[in-house]
Amino acid sequence: MLAMFPGQGSQFVGMGRQLLSEFPAVRSVFEEAEDAAKLSIRRLCLDGPEDELKLTANTQPCILTVSIATWRVLQGETGIEPSLFAGHSLGEYSAVVAAGKLDFARAVFLVRQRGEAMQAAVPAGVGAMAAVVNVAADDLQARCVAASQKDSVVEVVNFNSPQQLVVAGHKTAVDRLCAGLEASGLRFVMLPVSAPFHSSLMQPARVAMEPLLTASKFHTTPTRVIPNLTAEISDQYVADLLVAQINSPVKWTQSLDRAYAAGCRDYVEIGPGKVLFGLARKSLPRDVQLRHTDDVRETITALS
Repeated sequence: MLAMFPGQGSQFVGMGRQLLSEFPAVRSVFEEAEDAAKLSIRRLCLDGPEDELKLTANTQPCILTVSIATWRVLQGETGIEPSLFAGHSLGEYSAVVAAGKLDFARAVFLVRQRGEAMQAAVPAGVGAMAAVVNVAADDLQARCVAASQKDSVVEVVNFNSPQQLVVAGHKTAVDRLCAGLEASGLRFVMLPVSAPFHSSLMQPARVAMEPLLTASKFHTTPTRVIPNLTAEISDQYVADLLVAQINSPVKWTQSLDRAYAAGCRDYVEIGPGKVLFGLARKSLPRDVQLRHTDDVRETITALS
Protein backbone atom coordinates (compact mmCIF):
# COMPACT_ATOMS: atom_id res chain seq x y z
CA MET A 1 0.00 0.00 0.00
CA LEU A 2 1.05 3.56 -0.79
CA ALA A 3 -0.22 6.10 1.73
CA MET A 4 -0.66 9.40 -0.16
CA PHE A 5 -0.99 12.75 1.60
CA PRO A 6 -2.45 15.85 -0.10
CA GLY A 7 -0.96 19.30 -0.43
CA GLN A 8 -2.22 22.84 -0.70
CA GLY A 9 -5.46 23.20 -2.63
CA SER A 10 -7.18 20.33 -0.80
CA GLN A 11 -8.38 22.52 2.05
CA PHE A 12 -12.03 23.40 2.63
CA VAL A 13 -13.98 24.93 5.48
CA GLY A 14 -15.38 22.07 7.55
CA MET A 15 -12.49 19.68 7.04
CA GLY A 16 -11.86 17.53 10.09
CA ARG A 17 -15.42 17.86 11.39
CA GLN A 18 -16.19 14.13 11.15
CA LEU A 19 -12.89 13.28 12.84
CA LEU A 20 -13.52 15.58 15.78
CA SER A 21 -17.15 14.56 16.23
CA GLU A 22 -16.72 10.78 15.90
CA PHE A 23 -13.18 10.18 17.17
CA PRO A 24 -12.60 12.23 20.34
CA ALA A 25 -8.98 11.05 20.59
CA VAL A 26 -7.99 13.28 17.66
CA ARG A 27 -8.67 16.38 19.73
CA SER A 28 -5.19 15.94 21.17
CA VAL A 29 -3.77 16.10 17.62
CA PHE A 30 -5.40 19.49 17.08
CA GLU A 31 -4.29 20.72 20.50
CA GLU A 32 -0.69 19.68 19.84
CA ALA A 33 -0.78 21.41 16.46
CA GLU A 34 -2.20 24.62 17.89
CA ASP A 35 0.54 24.74 20.50
CA ALA A 36 3.22 24.23 17.85
CA ALA A 37 1.84 26.69 15.28
CA LYS A 38 0.46 29.28 17.71
CA LEU A 39 -2.63 29.26 15.52
CA SER A 40 -6.35 28.50 16.01
CA ILE A 41 -6.22 25.47 13.72
CA ARG A 42 -9.46 23.88 14.89
CA ARG A 43 -11.43 27.09 14.32
CA LEU A 44 -9.87 27.63 10.88
CA CYS A 45 -10.60 24.06 9.79
CA LEU A 46 -14.17 23.94 11.05
CA ASP A 47 -15.38 27.51 10.61
CA GLY A 48 -12.89 29.34 8.41
CA PRO A 49 -13.53 31.92 7.11
CA GLU A 50 -12.34 30.64 3.75
CA ASP A 51 -10.25 33.75 3.00
CA GLU A 52 -8.33 33.18 6.22
CA LEU A 53 -8.00 29.43 5.77
CA LYS A 54 -6.56 29.78 2.26
CA LEU A 55 -3.71 32.05 3.38
CA THR A 56 -0.63 29.92 2.74
CA ALA A 57 0.76 30.24 6.25
CA ASN A 58 -2.59 29.01 7.65
CA THR A 59 -3.41 26.42 5.00
CA GLN A 60 -0.22 24.45 5.46
CA PRO A 61 -0.49 23.63 9.20
CA CYS A 62 -4.24 23.05 8.86
CA ILE A 63 -3.87 20.45 6.09
CA LEU A 64 -1.01 18.76 7.91
CA THR A 65 -3.09 18.54 11.09
CA VAL A 66 -6.17 17.06 9.40
CA SER A 67 -3.99 14.61 7.46
CA ILE A 68 -2.19 13.32 10.55
CA ALA A 69 -5.43 13.17 12.54
CA THR A 70 -6.91 11.04 9.73
CA TRP A 71 -3.80 8.86 9.63
CA ARG A 72 -3.89 8.21 13.37
CA VAL A 73 -7.56 7.27 13.24
CA LEU A 74 -6.99 4.86 10.34
CA GLN A 75 -3.95 3.34 11.99
CA GLY A 76 -5.71 2.98 15.33
CA GLU A 77 -8.91 1.52 13.88
CA THR A 78 -7.44 -0.78 11.21
CA GLY A 79 -3.77 -1.29 12.08
CA ILE A 80 -2.73 -0.52 8.50
CA GLU A 81 0.98 -0.60 7.79
CA PRO A 82 1.64 0.92 4.35
CA SER A 83 4.78 -0.26 2.61
CA LEU A 84 5.31 3.20 1.10
CA PHE A 85 4.57 6.82 2.00
CA ALA A 86 4.43 9.87 -0.28
CA GLY A 87 2.92 13.34 -0.20
CA HIS A 88 2.30 16.01 -2.82
CA SER A 89 4.36 19.13 -2.03
CA LEU A 90 3.21 20.15 1.48
CA GLY A 91 1.87 16.61 1.83
CA GLU A 92 5.41 15.28 1.99
CA TYR A 93 5.60 16.63 5.55
CA SER A 94 2.53 14.54 6.44
CA ALA A 95 4.10 11.50 4.78
CA VAL A 96 7.35 11.91 6.71
CA VAL A 97 5.45 12.30 10.00
CA ALA A 98 3.25 9.26 9.30
CA ALA A 99 6.37 7.26 8.43
CA GLY A 100 7.79 8.12 11.86
CA LYS A 101 10.72 10.10 10.50
CA LEU A 102 9.77 13.54 11.88
CA ASP A 103 7.89 14.52 15.02
CA PHE A 104 4.42 15.95 14.40
CA ALA A 105 4.83 19.11 16.50
CA ARG A 106 8.08 19.97 14.76
CA ALA A 107 6.47 19.42 11.36
CA VAL A 108 3.60 21.76 12.25
CA PHE A 109 6.07 24.45 13.29
CA LEU A 110 8.05 23.94 10.09
CA VAL A 111 5.09 24.18 7.71
CA ARG A 112 3.83 27.32 9.45
CA GLN A 113 7.25 28.87 8.81
CA ARG A 114 7.32 27.38 5.30
CA GLY A 115 4.03 29.03 4.41
CA GLU A 116 5.22 32.41 5.63
CA ALA A 117 8.55 32.06 3.82
CA MET A 118 6.94 31.03 0.55
CA GLN A 119 4.49 33.92 0.67
CA ALA A 120 7.27 36.41 1.44
CA ALA A 121 9.58 35.11 -1.30
CA VAL A 122 7.78 36.85 -4.16
CA PRO A 123 5.80 40.12 -3.94
CA ALA A 124 2.08 39.80 -4.63
CA GLY A 125 1.29 40.04 -8.32
CA VAL A 126 4.81 39.21 -9.52
CA GLY A 127 4.38 35.45 -9.79
CA ALA A 128 1.75 33.17 -11.34
CA MET A 129 0.93 29.51 -11.91
CA ALA A 130 -1.09 27.68 -14.55
CA ALA A 131 -2.22 24.10 -15.07
CA VAL A 132 -1.65 22.83 -18.61
CA VAL A 133 -3.68 19.95 -20.03
CA ASN A 134 -2.68 17.29 -22.55
CA VAL A 135 0.73 18.68 -23.48
CA ALA A 136 3.78 16.39 -23.38
CA ALA A 137 6.35 17.30 -20.74
CA ASP A 138 9.18 17.72 -23.25
CA ASP A 139 7.05 19.99 -25.41
CA LEU A 140 5.96 22.12 -22.46
CA GLN A 141 9.50 22.42 -21.13
CA ALA A 142 10.68 23.61 -24.54
CA ARG A 143 7.86 26.16 -24.62
CA CYS A 144 8.88 27.38 -21.14
CA VAL A 145 12.45 27.94 -22.32
CA ALA A 146 11.18 29.88 -25.33
CA ALA A 147 8.87 32.03 -23.17
CA SER A 148 11.56 32.83 -20.59
CA GLN A 149 13.87 35.84 -20.64
CA LYS A 150 16.80 36.85 -18.46
CA ASP A 151 14.64 38.55 -15.84
CA SER A 152 11.35 36.73 -16.46
CA VAL A 153 11.19 32.93 -16.32
CA VAL A 154 8.55 30.20 -16.39
CA GLU A 155 9.19 26.55 -15.50
CA VAL A 156 7.37 23.23 -15.24
CA VAL A 157 6.94 22.75 -11.48
CA ASN A 158 4.39 19.94 -11.02
CA PHE A 159 4.18 16.65 -12.89
CA ASN A 160 0.68 15.83 -11.61
CA SER A 161 -0.45 13.23 -14.15
CA PRO A 162 0.30 12.31 -17.76
CA GLN A 163 -2.51 14.71 -18.72
CA GLN A 164 -1.77 17.58 -16.31
CA LEU A 165 1.38 19.62 -15.76
CA VAL A 166 1.72 22.86 -13.82
CA VAL A 167 3.96 25.80 -14.69
CA ALA A 168 5.06 28.67 -12.47
CA GLY A 169 7.28 31.72 -12.59
CA HIS A 170 7.12 35.44 -13.26
CA LYS A 171 3.62 36.45 -14.33
CA THR A 172 4.98 38.11 -17.46
CA ALA A 173 6.64 34.85 -18.57
CA VAL A 174 3.62 32.73 -17.63
CA ASP A 175 1.44 35.07 -19.69
CA ARG A 176 3.79 34.74 -22.68
CA LEU A 177 3.72 30.95 -22.38
CA CYS A 178 -0.07 30.84 -22.12
CA ALA A 179 -0.48 33.13 -25.12
CA GLY A 180 1.56 30.64 -27.13
CA LEU A 181 -0.49 27.73 -25.82
CA GLU A 182 -3.72 29.50 -26.75
CA ALA A 183 -2.40 30.25 -30.23
CA SER A 184 -1.67 26.53 -30.63
CA GLY A 185 -5.17 25.57 -29.50
CA LEU A 186 -3.90 24.05 -26.24
CA ARG A 187 -5.73 24.18 -22.92
CA PHE A 188 -4.57 25.80 -19.70
CA VAL A 189 -6.12 27.20 -16.52
CA MET A 190 -4.61 29.99 -14.45
CA LEU A 191 -4.44 28.91 -10.81
CA PRO A 192 -5.74 31.15 -7.99
CA VAL A 193 -2.53 31.08 -5.95
CA SER A 194 -0.54 33.84 -4.33
CA ALA A 195 2.98 32.74 -5.26
CA PRO A 196 4.84 30.67 -7.92
CA PHE A 197 5.39 27.59 -5.77
CA HIS A 198 8.24 25.16 -6.54
CA SER A 199 9.79 27.50 -9.11
CA SER A 200 13.27 29.00 -8.93
CA LEU A 201 11.63 32.17 -7.61
CA MET A 202 11.21 30.31 -4.31
CA GLN A 203 14.96 30.48 -3.64
CA PRO A 204 14.49 33.06 -0.81
CA ALA A 205 12.07 30.65 0.89
CA ARG A 206 14.61 27.85 0.56
CA VAL A 207 17.26 30.04 2.18
CA ALA A 208 14.88 30.90 5.02
CA MET A 209 13.85 27.29 5.64
CA GLU A 210 17.23 25.59 5.33
CA PRO A 211 18.50 26.35 8.88
CA LEU A 212 15.15 25.34 10.40
CA LEU A 213 15.07 22.05 8.51
CA THR A 214 18.71 21.15 9.09
CA ALA A 215 18.21 21.81 12.81
CA SER A 216 15.30 19.34 12.88
CA LYS A 217 15.79 15.76 13.99
CA PHE A 218 14.90 13.13 11.40
CA HIS A 219 14.53 9.62 12.81
CA THR A 220 15.89 6.44 11.31
CA THR A 221 13.03 3.99 10.70
CA PRO A 222 12.50 1.04 8.35
CA THR A 223 9.54 2.78 6.71
CA ARG A 224 10.05 3.91 3.11
CA VAL A 225 9.23 7.30 1.62
CA ILE A 226 9.14 8.49 -2.00
CA PRO A 227 10.33 12.14 -1.95
CA ASN A 228 9.03 14.68 -4.48
CA LEU A 229 12.60 15.65 -5.32
CA THR A 230 13.85 12.25 -6.49
CA ALA A 231 10.76 10.03 -6.93
CA GLU A 232 12.92 7.19 -5.63
CA ILE A 233 12.05 4.77 -2.81
CA SER A 234 14.28 4.92 0.26
CA ASP A 235 14.17 4.22 3.97
CA GLN A 236 16.71 7.01 4.46
CA TYR A 237 15.28 10.52 4.80
CA VAL A 238 17.28 13.70 5.33
CA ALA A 239 16.44 17.37 5.73
CA ASP A 240 18.00 18.27 2.38
CA LEU A 241 15.08 16.59 0.60
CA LEU A 242 12.63 19.09 2.08
CA VAL A 243 15.05 21.99 1.65
CA ALA A 244 15.48 21.38 -2.08
CA GLN A 245 11.79 20.57 -2.55
CA ILE A 246 10.85 24.21 -1.97
CA ASN A 247 12.20 25.41 -5.32
CA SER A 248 12.21 22.14 -7.27
CA PRO A 249 9.51 20.37 -9.31
CA VAL A 250 7.07 17.97 -7.67
CA LYS A 251 7.59 14.62 -9.43
CA TRP A 252 4.21 13.17 -8.53
CA THR A 253 3.54 11.14 -11.67
CA GLN A 254 7.02 9.66 -11.39
CA SER A 255 6.39 8.81 -7.72
CA LEU A 256 3.19 6.91 -8.54
CA ASP A 257 4.95 5.09 -11.37
CA ARG A 258 7.80 4.16 -9.04
CA ALA A 259 5.39 2.73 -6.47
CA TYR A 260 3.61 0.73 -9.17
CA ALA A 261 6.91 -0.61 -10.51
CA ALA A 262 7.75 -1.72 -6.97
CA GLY A 263 4.59 -3.85 -6.92
CA CYS A 264 2.21 -1.47 -5.13
CA ARG A 265 -1.41 -2.00 -6.17
CA ASP A 266 -3.25 -0.39 -3.24
CA TYR A 267 -3.30 3.43 -2.97
CA VAL A 268 -5.10 5.43 -0.29
CA GLU A 269 -5.27 9.20 -0.01
CA ILE A 270 -5.17 10.22 3.65
CA GLY A 271 -6.33 13.75 4.42
CA PRO A 272 -8.82 16.33 3.15
CA GLY A 273 -10.23 16.11 -0.36
CA LYS A 274 -9.77 13.67 -3.23
CA VAL A 275 -7.20 15.43 -5.43
CA LEU A 276 -4.57 12.68 -5.29
CA PHE A 277 -7.24 10.00 -5.72
CA GLY A 278 -8.23 11.70 -8.98
CA LEU A 279 -4.64 12.06 -10.19
CA ALA A 280 -3.91 8.41 -9.41
CA ARG A 281 -7.00 7.32 -11.33
CA LYS A 282 -5.70 9.19 -14.39
CA SER A 283 -2.11 8.00 -13.99
CA LEU A 284 -2.15 4.33 -13.00
CA PRO A 285 -3.22 1.11 -14.77
CA ARG A 286 -6.67 -0.26 -13.97
CA ASP A 287 -5.41 -3.15 -11.84
CA VAL A 288 -4.99 -0.90 -8.78
CA GLN A 289 -7.26 -0.29 -5.80
CA LEU A 290 -7.76 3.43 -5.10
CA ARG A 291 -9.26 4.84 -1.90
CA HIS A 292 -9.73 8.22 -0.23
CA THR A 293 -10.85 9.33 3.22
CA ASP A 294 -13.76 11.64 2.39
CA ASP A 295 -15.82 9.43 4.71
CA VAL A 296 -13.43 8.06 7.30
CA ARG A 297 -15.91 5.45 8.55
CA GLU A 298 -16.29 4.00 5.06
CA THR A 299 -12.52 3.86 4.62
CA ILE A 300 -12.10 2.09 7.96
CA THR A 301 -14.66 -0.52 6.90
CA ALA A 302 -12.93 -1.00 3.54
CA LEU A 303 -9.49 -1.39 5.11
CA SER A 304 -10.55 -3.61 8.01
